[in-house]
Amino acid sequence: MKFSTIKNKILILLVFIATFVTGYSDDIKVGMECGYAPFNWFQNDAKRGAVKVDGGYCGGYDVEIAKVIAKKLNKNLVIVKTEWDALLGPAINSGKVDLVIAGMSATPERRQSLAFSKSYYESDLVVVVKKNGKYANAKSINDFAGAKITGQLNTLHYDVIDQMKGVQKQTAMENFPAMIVALNSGKIDGYISERPGAMAAQFSNPDLKFISFDKNTGFKYDTTEVNVAVGMKLGNTELEEKVNKILDEDLTPKVRQEIMEKAIQNQPGGNSRSFTGWVTYFIQKNWKEFVKGTLVTLFISITGTVVGFLIGLVVALFRHSESETDEQTQKYKKFGLKFINTLSSVYIAVFRGTPMIVQSMVIYYGLSQVFNINLSPMVAALFIVSINTGAYMSEIIRGGIDSIDNGQFEAAKAIGMTNFQLMQSIIFPQMFRNILPMIGNELIVNIKDTSVLNVISVTELFFISKSVAGTYSRYYEVFIITSVIYFFLTFTLSLILKQIEKRIDGPQHFEFLDDADGEEK
Repeated sequence: MKFSTIKNKILILLVFIATFVTGYSDDIKVGMECGYAPFNWFQNDAKRGAVKVDGGYCGGYDVEIAKVIAKKLNKNLVIVKTEWDALLGPAINSGKVDLVIAGMSATPERRQSLAFSKSYYESDLVVVVKKNGKYANAKSINDFAGAKITGQLNTLHYDVIDQMKGVQKQTAMENFPAMIVALNSGKIDGYISERPGAMAAQFSNPDLKFISFDKNTGFKYDTTEVNVAVGMKLGNTELEEKVNKILDEDLTPKVRQEIMEKAIQNQPGGNSRSFTGWVTYFIQKNWKEFVKGTLVTLFISITGTVVGFLIGLVVALFRHSESETDEQTQKYKKFGLKFINTLSSVYIAVFRGTPMIVQSMVIYYGLSQVFNINLSPMVAALFIVSINTGAYMSEIIRGGIDSIDNGQFEAAKAIGMTNFQLMQSIIFPQMFRNILPMIGNELIVNIKDTSVLNVISVTELFFISKSVAGTYSRYYEVFIITSVIYFFLTFTLSLILKQIEKRIDGPQHFEFLDDADGEEK
């Protein structure tokens, strides 16, 4: 074989390795919620120009803007459906997305962690109230005395409430669907929104209206703080210049206005329905998405529980072995077991002492940002649930082993049984029966706790539900369906586990047989 041929093959191999390691591709990954109409929304088909995402399709104004930018950059558009909190920095800085196009305002606080393009939509702040409510005829921001007003967390919307005289400033809420529910239920009297979001809320909820103001009667703020811009990583000046050029040359104000008008017309919802009508509509329209989300939830929770049990078993055995050492145990073995026991104690303390949602953010985004370990959402979800469950399972299994009478350990050793024989034949069968209810509880807890994985873009049941609720601005009806699904899953698993426990326990009553002499034993 010629040297040049070998050289070429080596070069091809190096290019392949470099591509794999760096993750270079012709894709441009754009992050958005897919739940903030008319900027972006979730739907179950590709109609109206929607783009495929995990669990369904995403459409809206932001999607159309992203299409133009991707086309001009000669990139394949990939929409990454991500929670709002993750879009405010972690997703960009960890490399999970290249751009954030999510109706995000370029506030001074956000500019500290993200770079922003020129504005791609100019807006203003309005107040959304009940159509027939006490404050429906307000003309100024000072006409809301006594009203309970809120806004979205970590936004200018919430900060400007301080300019409204005499209002009762309520705790900030995470998203607009939650605020709409609070408004419809009477928990609040209004909330602050940008005009497009208010138009979408009014479109989907005929009982609501938004109140706009002029310069003299409205909020005082820097217009740059409400103008929507494309977010990207700090220091990426090349990409910033390219995006700005596209906004100047291809996405002129006239073009953007046309896109927004079309988005408002195309957004889902808008029909007046009763509560049961909405529930029926969501079941008929989105049942496939609910099924997909349910299957993902079951897969993550069951797999995580099984793997967590194995992790917990290993940790518990090491901790038990360390407690069994005596003066005759070799020093190096003692030291090794003590060291492993210390690490196990730290592992248990950390993962039992921190919420799973925090662990998810640290592991998924932190590993990518600090160590350049780029896990997929599903792999990260399985890893997080497994190690979290393992921390709890280790203590459950250790308690199960300790519940066995010490006399059984001593008797087994007296007849010459090895540790493996002891555990396999005597300890494990009894331990498993004792801890089975707690294992079942862990599985049920994991089914519910998978809901926090939406922060790392896992399209489980809760994430699907939030997307549907955000699209239609119908929070209560969607989560009634979600509650029923979660209850069905946990209740069914509880019944199955009870049957397994009965099988293990055996018959409740035993019938004594007569021995050969006719005497009852």
